[in-house]
Amino acid sequence: MIIFKEIAFLLRKDFRLEFRNAYAISGILLYVFSTIFIVYISFQNIQPNVWNTLFWIIILFASISAVVKSFVQESSQRQLYYYSLVNPLSILLSKIIYNIVLLFILSLLCWLGFSIVAGNPVKASTQFFLALFLGASSFSTCFTFLSAISAKADNNATLMTILSFPLIIPILLTLLKISANALRLMQDTNVDQDVLILAAVNMLILGISVLLFPFLWRD
Repeated sequence: MIIFKEIAFLLRKDFRLEFRNAYAISGILLYVFSTIFIVYISFQNIQPNVWNTLFWIIILFASISAVVKSFVQESSQRQLYYYSLVNPLSILLSKIIYNIVLLFILSLLCWLGFSIVAGNPVKASTQFFLALFLGASSFSTCFTFLSAISAKADNNATLMTILSFPLIIPILLTLLKISANALRLMQDTNVDQDVLILAAVNMLILGISVLLFPFLWRD
């Protein structure tokens, strides 16, 4: 029960800091909507397959910008202070949950902006929103842990890029497949299996993060 109280406390702290100092989220929203505007003026008629690809490209880079700051922005003195107060797993899980909420809201705003300027080709809304949630969960789990590794390696962006590439590619391909099915670009009867595979990948990354983060935190 103590760990849940610590997670709730850290989540309230993160949301209060974000609302008090909204420079990061403002910059991310500026990137998303400026990219959507560029797409709008560049393409007169966006086909559903192009819509699907551009949508996830924007979400991917917005997610990197949003999540990479999770541990990089924390000073070593603040990390030491957290270490003396709470369980390391509470810090990791609170960051992951916070980033899931942030990325899901960001994905909804991106979908809304895309729908306004390029139409909404989504046919199966439930399936598409499930893909958005799975994408937010996958990107949050993966990039949060890699952000912690990067922060311990003196904010080495190259290290984060190398580590994230083999993890993100299969996640992104699966998300493209699920959303393509939601747009009726393909009829795949194994979409439930794809959802389970993506959920299993999330649980695997989360399990590795939970196992290794306490040792990384003590370094």
